[in-house]
Amino acid sequence: MFVKGIMKPKHRCFTTNLNETLTSVLNLLNKEDIQAVPVLEDNKFVGMISKQMIYQSFFESKESNKEDFLASHKVVDLVDHADLHITDEAVFEKTLTTFKDFSVLAVTDESKIFIGLVTRYDVLEQFESAFGMRKSGVRIAFTSIESEGRISRLADIIQHFHGNVISLATFDETDKLARRIVLKIEKNENVEKLTKRLEKSGFRILDVKEM
Repeated sequence: MFVKGIMKPKHRCFTTNLNETLTSVLNLLNKEDIQAVPVLEDNKFVGMISKQMIYQSFFESKESNKEDFLASHKVVDLVDHADLHITDEAVFEKTLTTFKDFSVLAVTDESKIFIGLVTRYDVLEQFESAFGMRKSGVRIAFTSIESEGRISRLADIIQHFHGNVISLATFDETDKLARRIVLKIEKNENVEKLTKRLEKSGFRILDVKEM
């Protein structure tokens, strides 16, 4: 999956520019109940501005009147985090290491032209989908020794007991020779037989839970 498959397109995003006053930006953030927006210059992404950045700047300024401070300063005075962007052709997983402390991530083309946004919520939704959290079934967690053909063997067992897979995820164990596997299948009368066959085939069952 690529970033372009989960991003919000430009026409659905809120943005600002370098010449906007902090008053205007803060009003936008409060009205739309969002924490940050991308800053654009001639449609190019140049950085982010957030509520936290605005309030922190005011407190550090030692000015006494907040309204005067907001009206007399512009986005160009605070814009930062020019690295908080990712290309639309990047793989989805790359978003995990790019968000940092922000809730939004700009999506650009190779020339940094702004084309959309990815939010933390969008990423969490994809993880919910990957783990099959939106569909009821039976979750089977087990470990397997790393060896050639183990996933193929697992597929044969699932097929033998007519299991319909909702999701399948693997994780590295602390022991590099073992791998944790989380399988979620639709509930049927063969679940118990399937888990017993897994154990007989060398998979160590950790947990079976209907959810």
